Amino acid sequence: QVQLVESGGGLVQPGGSLRLSCAASGIIFSVYDMVWYRQAPGNQRESVASITGSGSTDYVDSVKGRFTISRDNAKNTVFLQMTSLKPEDTAVYYCNARHRSCYWGQGTQVTVSS
Repeated sequence: QVQLVESGGGLVQPGGSLRLSCAASGIIFSVYDMVWYRQAPGNQRESVASITGSGSTDYVDSVKGRFTISRDNAKNTVFLQMTSLKPEDTAVYYCNARHRSCYWGQGTQVTVSS
């Protein structure tokens, strides 16, 4: 059974930082591309950051220079370090694993507000 479990969300003030984690089980983690998505109320889900099994990364323009995606294949975990957070970063953040199949986590809420 495949599971992706996100953690690390919460309430943070503008300019603050959060680190999201996504722990995977039931898959050969190292061969999967891992993607962080987010969905704000009324908006479509969007890809925020991705990392291949070999460590190549990509980001949506709105988070470049502020967010960093990384992975620890020994721990089957992918991270999203978020800095200089803005109110418009408020969303539910989802972890996605893709290879021959595609799997989703349940999401973690990030709220940026003063």
